[in-house]
Amino acid sequence: RSTDYGTTYEKLNDKVGLKTVLSYLYVSPTNKRKIMLLSDPEIESSILISSDEGATYQKYRLNFYIQSLLFHPKQEEWILAYSLDQKLYCSMDFGRKWHLMHERVTPNRFYWSVTGLDKDPDLVHMEARTADGYTHYLTCRIQECSETKRTGPFSRSIDVSSLVVQDEYIFIQVTAGGRANYYVSYKREPFAQIKLPKYSLPKDMHIISTDENQVFAAVQEWNQNDTYNLYISDTRGVYFTLALENVKSSRGLEGNVIIDLYKVAGIKGIFLANKKIDDQIKTFITYNKGRDWRLLEAPDTNLRGEPVVCPLPFCSLHLHLQLSENPYTSGSISSKETAPGLLVATGNIGSELSYNDVGVFISSDGGNSWRQIFEEEYNVWFLDWGGALVAMKHTSVPIRHMWVSFDEGRSWSKYSFTSTPLFVDGSLVDPGIETQIMTVFGHFSLRSEWQLVKVDYKSIFSRRCNKDDYQTWHLHNQGEPCVMGERKIYKKRKPGAQCYLGRDYSRTVVSEPCVCGQSDFECDYGYERYSNNQCVPAFWFSPSSLSKDCSIGQSYLNSTGYRRIVSNNCTDGLREKYMAKVEKCPGKAPRGLHILTSDGKLVTEQGHNATFIILMEEGDLQRTNIQLDFGDGIAVSYANFSPVEDGIRHVYKSAGIFQVTAYAENSLGSDTAVLFLHVVCPVEHIHLSVPFVAIRNKDVNITAVVWPSQAGTLTYFWWFGNSTKPLITLESSISYIFTMEGMNTVTVQVAAGNTLIQDTKEIAVHEYFQSQLLSFSPNLDYYNPDIPEWRQDIGKVIKRALGQVTGIPEEQILVAVFPGLPTSAELFILPRKNTTDRRKSSEADLEQVVEILFNALNQNLVQFELKPGVEVIVYVTQLTLAPLVDSSTGHSSSAMLMLLSVVFVGLAVFLIYKFKRKIPWINIYAQVQHDKEQEMIGSVSQSENAPKITLSEFTDPEELMDKELDTRVMGSISTIANSESTKEIPNCTSV
Repeated sequence: RSTDYGTTYEKLNDKVGLKTVLSYLYVSPTNKRKIMLLSDPEIESSILISSDEGATYQKYRLNFYIQSLLFHPKQEEWILAYSLDQKLYCSMDFGRKWHLMHERVTPNRFYWSVTGLDKDPDLVHMEARTADGYTHYLTCRIQECSETKRTGPFSRSIDVSSLVVQDEYIFIQVTAGGRANYYVSYKREPFAQIKLPKYSLPKDMHIISTDENQVFAAVQEWNQNDTYNLYISDTRGVYFTLALENVKSSRGLEGNVIIDLYKVAGIKGIFLANKKIDDQIKTFITYNKGRDWRLLEAPDTNLRGEPVVCPLPFCSLHLHLQLSENPYTSGSISSKETAPGLLVATGNIGSELSYNDVGVFISSDGGNSWRQIFEEEYNVWFLDWGGALVAMKHTSVPIRHMWVSFDEGRSWSKYSFTSTPLFVDGSLVDPGIETQIMTVFGHFSLRSEWQLVKVDYKSIFSRRCNKDDYQTWHLHNQGEPCVMGERKIYKKRKPGAQCYLGRDYSRTVVSEPCVCGQSDFECDYGYERYSNNQCVPAFWFSPSSLSKDCSIGQSYLNSTGYRRIVSNNCTDGLREKYMAKVEKCPGKAPRGLHILTSDGKLVTEQGHNATFIILMEEGDLQRTNIQLDFGDGIAVSYANFSPVEDGIRHVYKSAGIFQVTAYAENSLGSDTAVLFLHVVCPVEHIHLSVPFVAIRNKDVNITAVVWPSQAGTLTYFWWFGNSTKPLITLESSISYIFTMEGMNTVTVQVAAGNTLIQDTKEIAVHEYFQSQLLSFSPNLDYYNPDIPEWRQDIGKVIKRALGQVTGIPEEQILVAVFPGLPTSAELFILPRKNTTDRRKSSEADLEQVVEILFNALNQNLVQFELKPGVEVIVYVTQLTLAPLVDSSTGHSSSAMLMLLSVVFVGLAVFLIYKFKRKIPWINIYAQVQHDKEQEMIGSVSQSENAPKITLSEFTDPEELMDKELDTRVMGSISTIANSESTKEIPNCTSV
């Protein structure tokens, strides 16, 4: 810490803590004696507070980690802190105690109140995500920020990172229907939609400046990528007109957009901009806030006094206008409030802006004429109210000299500031405008410690300035003395006067208004200026539309096509001619009625608020009746537009597609608008129901089962095999023919509103196959957790056991274990690969494989060890006879008839099994079979005679539901959606 401008330093390690690691230093903007240090959040969370300019510190622990601080512009004790986890805290005692204000606050989108505009000095504007999941603009007082105390000045949700509170204006962005809409509040009035030219169709918008009661904005339109258009507004910030097209833009180090526009300090209305013309970047200047632009005039001579000769037929001066992101360099362009008319910038002479052959140029007359002062890049700083300039070469090699000029860069004196060349990292000029001291910091080598060099210029100022050391300077625009409607005369030090101004220097400015001329007016909203300086309505604009929000009996300002440039001070002359005229509001029928949702989406969730916005392009808002039919049997009516400005809310109690109709009517006519709204219930799970095995070239029915079952209108996307384009249906079932043998993948995605879930299954496709139901020894049920993974693993174990006992290749065996208890499975016997050409012999081979498997199963040869001591036997499922009926008199004849029926069915099954080799078509699945409705469990076109699991084999109906809906995982199939079995299919309920 130094208290003598860097002559001596005191080490503060013992005062802040020897082990303390600091990350940032803040100085209170309203009381320079108050300093706050932040600790490194990776080490600890604490702050150190000083009230004596950093001489002593008090340390306070925090229960959150600070990312940034925002000090109140008037109250020195009030601070806002933004944490790493997006929470906003406040302190009213300079950081000693903190209170949580709000969570989920957008970074850098919180602002203190503006004096004279906000009623409460402790009001905070913020952008935050609320409980509904949307981002909103909120305000609250720092000690009254509970949910009941917060207010939303804008009723609808807004786009993330769009809130800007600046001077008299508040800006927000709302995207609806894929288009960005911008809103502004002037002096805290209700928000109004910003009006840009109809077909600008902005992609992005940046607020450049809001001073002088006007908004300068950069808008990137639909056909722009690396350029922006500049627009300037009326006083309220609502109606914007084009100021300059295709201004160059770039990205900063942190990805932020940088617009090549520079506002000259100290003089009202002067801007510099780099415009792209035919792939060339050229620098333009305006003296009337964007109404007229011209190229910069190149210097007549170079540094050596030789005439400037351009290699191309036309040349001018082009400047680099981007401000430095390093606060310790002067940047490529510089001007000061305290030195009006003086500009220093890096650039080049030629037909376009270049990064080669750059030099440093200076203007002493507000940009009218320029002189070159260096042939390479230099940092240039202003000393003593701009009366002296200090320059240091901008280079990566070490230096030890600097240059000082007392005549606005016409001559320079060379000084050494260090005996050893220094790698300069930057310099710190004391913020006082009368400063004569500079601190240069850098390194003697790349491995050395920091070096601080104090440069005191007081000795080269010989004396204090007297009245003979001053001269007057008249502001002009290429000889025209009226700039922004005024004649201005400034007092400044004569070039070469080596005297200092001191603290009590007051620059005298003589200002008088000019008579209004055409250059003091710009084209109004909806008008375009042609080469003859006439403002003509654009093809899309109807001047009568300015009265569209006007009510009968009221008045409105009818534009003449011109408006006086905001902050222009001209009087009389053409002012009366171009002033907007007060007109009586005409009566108009409703026209251009629109209905949209507040978030711009055409889908909403059942049981949630849906907010509808009704807009009308023309019509008497105060005398037009509005009716809104929600399409579900409910409608509302309003006598005028006032109650619907913030939107109309409605809750749908069922899912579906609803036609929402808005109807507007007054005595002169009516208009109607329609919107179709999808009301959905979020889909939670999906189960793809497919057979394990299918026959080639035969229809396969595939079904997607979703939970909940009443989810509204769903869209299904089906992928089969390696197809890259899906089949799209609105039905949950689809019929498909597989033409390729082998394993075929089926994937279905279900879309409901913003939800998209997926399930995938595999189907084995063959010319023919056989199947048989399997059962197990009862001890397996004890270890069955009834989950898909367990069933998949058990199926692999059974398949391996069958192969080991019979020697049949595992590729011919497929085992699928069913959900539920008792544990059961289906065995599929598949033909060998590449056997299509010898169909009959292959069918005979398959019969032989079946006989081998059945013999092994019937002899109880197939078993596996589930765990040590637990042997499980695999059986062929047999249909068993019902127990004999008791012969007592209490039984009816119907019971006897049932018994006889069961015996007969059992006998028939036995005979079929006994002689099935003589009846080869039984239990063989092929193309010749008749079609049969697919079942949820089992194979495609399953024979009537094939054994099936009956309802009596399940313990209760809930387990049957499990069997029908559980995912059947085969091999290494992966699914996205959670498809485990469930005991209940949920339905959406009203909220």
